[in-house]
Amino acid sequence: MTNCVIGWDIGGAHVKVAVIYKKEIIAVYQQPCPLWQGLNQLENAVQTLLNKLPSQMNQRHAITMTGELVDLFANRHDGVQQIIQTMTSLLANGEVQIFCGKQGLLPPTLIDETYYDAIASANWLASATFAAKHFQACLFVDIGSTTTDILLCENGDVQAEGYSDYARLCSQELIYTGIVRTAIMAVVQTVLDNGQQVGAMAEYFATMADVYRLTGELTESHDQTLTADGAKKSIEASARRLSRMLGDDFKLEELPRWQAVAFDIRQQQLQRIQQGCIRQLARRASKNTLPLVGAGIGRFLVQEIAENLQCPYVDFSTLFTLKHSDSDFNSADCAPAVAVAYLYSKDLPMVYKAL
Repeated sequence: MTNCVIGWDIGGAHVKVAVIYKKEIIAVYQQPCPLWQGLNQLENAVQTLLNKLPSQMNQRHAITMTGELVDLFANRHDGVQQIIQTMTSLLANGEVQIFCGKQGLLPPTLIDETYYDAIASANWLASATFAAKHFQACLFVDIGSTTTDILLCENGDVQAEGYSDYARLCSQELIYTGIVRTAIMAVVQTVLDNGQQVGAMAEYFATMADVYRLTGELTESHDQTLTADGAKKSIEASARRLSRMLGDDFKLEELPRWQAVAFDIRQQQLQRIQQGCIRQLARRASKNTLPLVGAGIGRFLVQEIAENLQCPYVDFSTLFTLKHSDSDFNSADCAPAVAVAYLYSKDLPMVYKAL
């Protein structure tokens, strides 16, 4: 198979990949990659994914990243440099381009330190740029395993207030909360339990994966991270971990109690993300209703927020054709990898939408 474009999103905990052929997505995968443990984790993850991809000639690779943030590296510039070096070595048989934010895609030979700030953690801009090309105006919201991106898009452009992680945290376009890896202590300080507010322990006893397992909304294939205690990924084990957050013990007959606690934590996380959406929508001079475009494995929350705000909801996956894949992931789960591949290929599926 010739002339495929392969998009890579190199994160600190996962590597995501998407393959585009003749304007269609033919493969989407995600592989665990605890990059903080060493570059060998990246090498192993990429090799595993390459072994899953269809055999082809004339490989073209587009790379975006967030993994430069992990504490393996001395600083973000060091991380960008080492990730680029590692990926170009692993993909030496193909043509490689690096996503440099607003400056687009460039070959590694043209990249020096002056580009590193633009490259660092720019995967959100690839996804939002793609969404912006398909709507006159929209709010793009990507809720992943660890973070949430909220971007206002108008007139074919991303109307970002900030571009660095720091600036985006200030503007609330980046909210550091997700549905798998986020520790519960980072989401709530108090929880409603049996009609009373109870202080939550500031201990790494449980994660949001436990919450969404108890609410029945977690797709198990999307949870590729170890549990807080290293124990099973079952409903009972999640309830046991959650009970520790309130200094209590889990009893099987009290499972509905802990499911109710999980729903309260879920609601608090949703409200935080919804407030971020309201903040971005308020920036518009026009008060016309915007569609919310949902991406990421937590986009079911985006759909609920859209309903709460009485906005149309559009799933990112509807912008593409996805051929049958043996993966449990789709284009919306791995939006940056898909977007950067399309931006490289310039074979954009033409589905431009009006308000």
